[in-house]
Amino acid sequence: MHILHLAWEFPPHLVGGMGRHVAELAPALARTGLRITVIAPLLRGGALLEEPWPGVRVCRVPTPRMEEYDFPTFVAHTNAACEHAAHSLFAQSGRPDLIHTHDWLGSAMGAALKYHWRVPLLTTIHATERGRGRGSLNGHISQHINELEWRLTYEAWRVIVCSHFMAQQICDYFDTPADKVDVIPNGVRVLPDPFSSVFERQRFRRRFVTDHEQLVFYVGRIVYEKGLQVLLDAWPHVEASSRARLVIAGDGPYLDALKAQALGLGIDGRIYFTGFISDADRERLYHAADVAVFPSLYEPFGIVALEAFAANCPVVAAAAGGLAEVVEAGRTGLLAPIGNAWALSEALLAALNAPHEARVRAARAYEQVQSHYTWDRIASATHAVYQRVYEAWSAGTWGREMMRLPQPERTEQPH
Repeated sequence: MHILHLAWEFPPHLVGGMGRHVAELAPALARTGLRITVIAPLLRGGALLEEPWPGVRVCRVPTPRMEEYDFPTFVAHTNAACEHAAHSLFAQSGRPDLIHTHDWLGSAMGAALKYHWRVPLLTTIHATERGRGRGSLNGHISQHINELEWRLTYEAWRVIVCSHFMAQQICDYFDTPADKVDVIPNGVRVLPDPFSSVFERQRFRRRFVTDHEQLVFYVGRIVYEKGLQVLLDAWPHVEASSRARLVIAGDGPYLDALKAQALGLGIDGRIYFTGFISDADRERLYHAADVAVFPSLYEPFGIVALEAFAANCPVVAAAAGGLAEVVEAGRTGLLAPIGNAWALSEALLAALNAPHEARVRAARAYEQVQSHYTWDRIASATHAVYQRVYEAWSAGTWGREMMRLPQPERTEQPH
């Protein structure tokens, strides 16, 4: 089978977890015998057309000038450009067997290509607009995104989500039948220790803490729903009962508000806001930290917790959405109620003040990553969904009549 993936994020353009998800899933799917084409907007570099892995072709499509449009209009024009690129790309080989789109940003081109080629559309919903708003829609843009999400779940033959929490949200928000939804978790690669010695690790830690201090680490987008305001409220109590320093890595629209909050709490001089960090430094921090903390208010899955697991790093998290499914409380990490600063501080202190027990939990989590969250396992489950959809399509008549039409003339691939 030849599967077309439509994704708005793909390396080197990464904003949240979607781009990494597609970049890891595509080669793993190819290893199962599928041919994969990824079409993504050209937003942050990369070749227009390349084959980064055997069996995987990536096409990046130039976009209109963002400053000329508001965001929904930019999305609509970019969808049209990507749709045109899909027609050009498949002109010589014929249509793909299935289309797999990721989140609402590709909903318009996904639906248009579905009806043009008359092949099934599947979608992975990585997060929802209503979920990010904790059940509310704020303004006409938010309402528009919600409507596109509804349309995508309606048009898709199958809806894939990363957690049972997300499956329930899809059913509640969009009236999607439960038997149309498949739960397939995210995967993660084991992160090898980047330090060749304890002295190299100690030298790296000294960029953030002194030798007698403990290092607590957050990495991710700096947005309201990640709950960092709760973490800052918790931090004075953590400081009063430990020797810990807090490092917050990442960038986003909520960063200035967090810095102002830290200033108001009188802890601004003791919180290290790194801003954007490289993937290499992110992996070094996972291996160097005493605890990784994720205080999210909304979390469809919690890939950051898996990344910490994959680096053998102890985890403290809020019991938000998919995080509560990934982190087994007391066994692979510690959980605190959502939005509860006191409980979060107590969980952090429990991990910091009992480091041996924290490392035992981290070891269990590392074993779980190796057994349950491998990309080959996730790809196998995804391939099985494709196979069921393709067999259902093959058994019907919709789109089958087009297989008897003459093949299009061969044309050169776009450059």
